[in-house]
Amino acid sequence: MYFCCLNMHNPPDILSLAYKQNLMQDQLILLQEKEQQIPGSVQYAIKRYHRNVQWNIEDTGMMIYHYEKSNPRENYLELKFCFSGNVYCRKKNTECDLCQYGASKSCVERVESVDVVSFRFSPIHLSQFVKPRKGNTILTDDILNFKHHSSFSKTLPLCGKTRMVLEAVLNHTYTDSLENIYINAQTQMLLLYSLDCMLGEKEIDVINCKFLANEADREKITKAREVLIQHIGEPITIKELSRKVAINECYLKKGFKEMFGTTIFDFYQSQRMEHAKYLLYEKGLSVTDVSMLLGYSSISHFSTAFKKHTGLKPCELLLRP
Repeated sequence: MYFCCLNMHNPPDILSLAYKQNLMQDQLILLQEKEQQIPGSVQYAIKRYHRNVQWNIEDTGMMIYHYEKSNPRENYLELKFCFSGNVYCRKKNTECDLCQYGASKSCVERVESVDVVSFRFSPIHLSQFVKPRKGNTILTDDILNFKHHSSFSKTLPLCGKTRMVLEAVLNHTYTDSLENIYINAQTQMLLLYSLDCMLGEKEIDVINCKFLANEADREKITKAREVLIQHIGEPITIKELSRKVAINECYLKKGFKEMFGTTIFDFYQSQRMEHAKYLLYEKGLSVTDVSMLLGYSSISHFSTAFKKHTGLKPCELLLRP
């Protein structure tokens, strides 16, 4: 789980985290965008993108705590979420149950989306939730009162409860004042689930990888991910990778796991198998050709890895309509 205190507030892009690589602007097709400030409450924004079939998006959440000692008015707490799998009618601009369950085969407007949603809370809004207490405050009180004196960002898992609230925010039918009341209620639930998820951390200042507070080292870890993608058909060792990005092997392995929530090997295998799916299903290449292109020493090794990742043998994917 990525959890990093930042000297300069520069949180990672939620869409890039979910996709595990940077998306270029020309790859993004915006289907819908909405931004609204609920008076005295939360500022929220929704961006819905067309999901490319080749994208391997992981549902991802992130909490951003922004603290400025010299300018308290600029303090805020933000929750961001990126998730995919919803099918929408572009014409209706809403989720389509018929399309989602395949009952509307003739609908020409059905489109699978990637939804990016953010909710920003001001200090004044958050202060209403703090219960006065004597002695030491608990972690959530430090956050809600902005008494933790350094900015940080932290990735959060999307549990079933969180996803249900996000679906409700995206697909409600309320308008005007009732919409404000409804969104305010839902965002408080998201805040509750997110802070509850974070309670496992006893102290925010305890960073698993303290070197990640250095922006230059974070960039090296990000560069390592890009190098892995570039070598999708040419396996590279961790030693070679660490030399290419000029960082210690131990730091590379620990930092990669912290930032991207997976090991270098698992990330590399996942990328190779997703590329294999594309070559087999979209390009129509043979199992033998794909195995060679991805640098496998034998077809059996490739088939075993492919089935472990997808649950299917490569030949079974080729037989699908």
